[in-house]
Amino acid sequence: MKILLIEDDKVLGESIQEYFKLHSIETVWIQDERKLPNLLKVYEFDVIVLDLMLSFSRGEDLITFIRDNKITTPILILTAKTELSSKEECFLRGADDYLSKPFEPKELLLRVRALSKRIQIESILTVGDVTINIDAKTILKNKKEIKISKTAWDLLTLLIKRKGEIVDTETILNYVWGGKAVGDEVVRTYIKELRKILPYDSIKTYKGRGYRLDNIEEN
Repeated sequence: MKILLIEDDKVLGESIQEYFKLHSIETVWIQDERKLPNLLKVYEFDVIVLDLMLSFSRGEDLITFIRDNKITTPILILTAKTELSSKEECFLRGADDYLSKPFEPKELLLRVRALSKRIQIESILTVGDVTINIDAKTILKNKKEIKISKTAWDLLTLLIKRKGEIVDTETILNYVWGGKAVGDEVVRTYIKELRKILPYDSIKTYKGRGYRLDNIEEN
């Protein structure tokens, strides 16, 4: 799971990031909310955790910005505001959950996990003669299990989440490799790995733009 944490409190941000890391959740944490527009262009998140009282913007306005840009990622508000009117405004703008500070880290973890399930893709999908089980992380081709690398699996998961859309190379690099210094040729290598098991022309290349997964069906 990958979440975006927007929190300008350095101590709190670090503690949340470390706690999530212990539970195998990757956290992209920003203290300056002005970075949000660029991040949303190149990263795919499972949940956004958003403080309301930030340095340069109102968190409430960021909810509106996210939803106006047709981004459906679940938003969890994490704030010192406890008034019912604040909760009402956030939910009306498009937030999905609201947790007041101070809070128990375990409760935040449980809420994030619950929200991530709301946008989970179907557990079992088919592409031609290939059956993909997202929950079990298995791939069957003609009823025989096919093994692929973890990196190829992460790439496949992203393409499934964005099926029918052109996923640009920068988004792939950030989602799969977390912004590490790897080049386009690495992406091509793993695309080739996936093409060996998927039906012909399931993954289309758009030169200079990215890749698109087609012909996928939900069971």
